[in-house]
Amino acid sequence: MTTVAEQIVTGLADLGVRTVWGVVGDALNPVTDAIRREERVEWIGTRHEEAAAFAASAQAQLTGTIGVCMGTVGPGSLHLLNGLYDAKKSHAPVLAICGQVPSAELGADYFQEVDNDAVFRDVAAFRHTVTSASQMPRVLEQAVQTAYAKPGVSVLTLPGDIGSTEVAKDSVVHITRVPARLTPDDGEITRAVQLLDDAKTVTMLVGAGARDYRAALLELADRLAAPMVLTLKAKEGLEADNPFQIGQSGLIGNPATREAFEAADALLMIGTDFPYPEWLPAATPTIQIDSHADHIGRRTPVDVGIVGDAGLSISALLKRLRGKESRSHLEHARSDYEHWQGRQRKLTDPDFDHSLVGKVRSRLDNTEAKIRPEALATFVDTHAPDNAVFTTDTGMSTVWLARCVTMRGTRRLIGSFNLGSMANALPQALGAAALDRKRPVIAFCGDGGLTMLLGELLTAVAYELPVKLIVFDNGRLGMVKLEQEQGGLPEFGTELANPNLAGVATAVGMPAARVTEPQELEAAVVAALASPGPYLLDVVTNPEEIALPPKASADQAWGFAIAKVKEGIVSRGAKP
Repeated sequence: MTTVAEQIVTGLADLGVRTVWGVVGDALNPVTDAIRREERVEWIGTRHEEAAAFAASAQAQLTGTIGVCMGTVGPGSLHLLNGLYDAKKSHAPVLAICGQVPSAELGADYFQEVDNDAVFRDVAAFRHTVTSASQMPRVLEQAVQTAYAKPGVSVLTLPGDIGSTEVAKDSVVHITRVPARLTPDDGEITRAVQLLDDAKTVTMLVGAGARDYRAALLELADRLAAPMVLTLKAKEGLEADNPFQIGQSGLIGNPATREAFEAADALLMIGTDFPYPEWLPAATPTIQIDSHADHIGRRTPVDVGIVGDAGLSISALLKRLRGKESRSHLEHARSDYEHWQGRQRKLTDPDFDHSLVGKVRSRLDNTEAKIRPEALATFVDTHAPDNAVFTTDTGMSTVWLARCVTMRGTRRLIGSFNLGSMANALPQALGAAALDRKRPVIAFCGDGGLTMLLGELLTAVAYELPVKLIVFDNGRLGMVKLEQEQGGLPEFGTELANPNLAGVATAVGMPAARVTEPQELEAAVVAALASPGPYLLDVVTNPEEIALPPKASADQAWGFAIAKVKEGIVSRGAKP
């Protein structure tokens, strides 16, 4: 005989799960004890269950194998929610094993009782409370199958008396993963070819759904002479050595993408559910290719919708499309992009603010001559290995990574790009590092995000997870500051009373350094990346840096101007 808990742990180990994340406690004690005795699975106890869910989701995104996290009765399970929502919106297969009060007490408003099946209804595609050992292993199989099929989140709840219940030892967990590729409709392919052939200029918007078809995408862009705007998640695998890509759009983007959209006679969207319609050309004839039918047209009106696998759809287009004779649209977009990149590179020079242009600019956006965040991100990009895994906090950390870090080689990128949660970079980095402690893992941490889950520094130290935490320490919730100023409001409520974060890291046993001078930055980055274990680099960056949108509207520009005037009045002690 074996127990329900042992069956779950053995079944997950057989599926390739090597790490389970969470906080130990009462109802789940049989499960954690089974993990203790299973040599193939490592238990990593986080300081907060939210971090456990983020870490499990990161592992699922990096490997394709289901990630597993646990939270015990009531509050322990509730703490998982934010990380699980991120997994859902990131389409990451994750299984959450949640504790519950003894089955005899269900529905009696027992101490810490929470109706998990109701609580997780929106976030989980599958949720079930095990009320009898005879339901196993069927419900575990359903939970894992559903998580893989969506892909997304499944929640399996175990009452305190169920985990230790015995079941037949020969009952085996069977999981079948069947890959499927949806063939596009031939009629829609014909309509798309007609529209693209008739258009003088085409711009492509490419997302993560097309990342696996790099060679075909480059051939398609060459055939269409089309600049390729990449979503943030498409940087990985599609950015490096791509003569057609021109960076990102939206607040993290650059002017070249906006111009490429506006100058196009046709927009071709492939494998993307880009969520910001205000950045897309409203009146341009649009073709959208996506494997999910409900994605077609929900961000911007489309003229041709192709529901199908991106690779099969691209192949079908290439068999019929004529080539474009003129390449001026592509060449103009690439020229704009390279010119913008050149301006960005100037900001990485430690002596930039002492140059003539720098002195003028710094009077507006770096009055205290602090380290520019672009310089920090660029030095990390320069010195990080080509096989590094990057994670990034939501907000300005993501802006600097998007603009200054290239996903070359086998680099990977994880972030809260669909949910937009704070505090994701550190726990996601822990998840990545636990997969392979020899592979470099670099987290771009905002000071707000890092301090929200600061206790996870202890997790990195305790389990010797060699993450490199690069902290953009500007004493601000930077993206909120930008949003306020863009709307013409003075900065309010965004300032953070930070401690010396390097000192905090050192106090918990993590080597760290703090950098305040631009001339010391590059050497500090090199030292941090060369450190053999976990390391925190606390870089005091310029809080006044303005990451203007790719093409600021008159209203936005006026908003920034008014905000700065109001901030100046406030700083002198008067009411705005």
